[in-house]
Amino acid sequence: MSKANELDAYRAAMREWLSANLPRRSGEADGIPTEVAAEEVAAGRIAQRKVYDAGYLGINVPTEYGGQGLSNAHQQVWVDESAGYDVPLPAGIASIVTMRVVLPTLLHNAAEQQKCEWIPRVLRGEDIWVQLLSEPDAGSDLAGIRTQARRDGDKWILQGTKLWSSGAIHADYGICLARTDQNVPKHRGLTWFKVPLRDEHVTVRPVRQVNGSEEFCEEFLDNVVLGDEMVIGSVNDGWKVANSMLMFERGAGHIDLSPSTSESRSKHASDLVELAGNGIASRCETARGRGSGPAIAAQRTKDWVHEVLTRRVTARLMSGAANPATSALIKLSIGTRGPDRAIAGMQIGGRNAIAWRSPGSAGDRAASNYVYGRQFAIAGGSNQIQRNIISERVLGLPREPSYDNEKPFKDVLRDAQKWTAG
Repeated sequence: MSKANELDAYRAAMREWLSANLPRRSGEADGIPTEVAAEEVAAGRIAQRKVYDAGYLGINVPTEYGGQGLSNAHQQVWVDESAGYDVPLPAGIASIVTMRVVLPTLLHNAAEQQKCEWIPRVLRGEDIWVQLLSEPDAGSDLAGIRTQARRDGDKWILQGTKLWSSGAIHADYGICLARTDQNVPKHRGLTWFKVPLRDEHVTVRPVRQVNGSEEFCEEFLDNVVLGDEMVIGSVNDGWKVANSMLMFERGAGHIDLSPSTSESRSKHASDLVELAGNGIASRCETARGRGSGPAIAAQRTKDWVHEVLTRRVTARLMSGAANPATSALIKLSIGTRGPDRAIAGMQIGGRNAIAWRSPGSAGDRAASNYVYGRQFAIAGGSNQIQRNIISERVLGLPREPSYDNEKPFKDVLRDAQKWTAG
């Protein structure tokens, strides 16, 4: 059977299974759930196991790690065919982090035994992971983290605080960056650990945001004891792992290489089209020539450009033809599009995006998007950080001056304290 015929048969079988086993996605369910109840998580794990048992999770993951061992082309078939279905995400955004960021990071950096033990549990929905990265004093400067991991015999003792971990309240484990050596420059003394979030020495607490969401959490690590089997990658070489993880976080871990079609292009700025279609725009604004058409056209164009950019960068990264730092282009596109889209929504919504009749209405969503519009301009590395990465590591321009890149981290802290004291 030719490759094309094999993929056609694979697609046909998948369509039949999806139709018989998963509900169609409704318009209201198009977004990724950021908050889920405990019973929904439990039910979602069972549903994910059903997808896995059917052979549609871990499609391009090697068989020795619990996957199907098929090609990226087979994975693309799943991306295409499952798009209209309510695919199980047991912990909402945390499940997205698990599958799109943590899973590929483990595949690239974990030891062989770790991959054989951990990845099948991830695919079956038994283990949900989140990232333990940012801290109260270290956000965009990830190498400035202060969470400590000190050696105590054959164990590691972790102490510190993490912040802005999406969906951690429902997660089982965190992939945690900690400092294992303060006597070297900040990028060289870092190590990654697998941290059980149900441990008695770990406290996970939701963070309530201005829009009422509690998607993010903070974690307090109070002398968490871990063995060497929980170390991911090499000790003090965590920045190497961090670079690969950030590549996936910026969008390069999600395979979608399907060509742009008239159907996919019709979905661009569909939320804004819905706003305009519901007659939300003010008649007075339309009469003054400030209707919604130009705003929608601009956002649809940006959606299309983002789609093409993501596809091209991902293809080059997957083939090894591009520097991993190129993924910053995807993140910058996301970070600049969000605020523009939020403003456009308010312009189209007009007064109905300021006061609306019922929760969940188009005006309500436009207002919420505006309040939350700058999320991706900051989260996962600010737009300014992405521009620095692109200029220095993609274009090869001179590095921005830095006073602490070659200074032992303990000296960086000491000098910062002196400067703060006055």
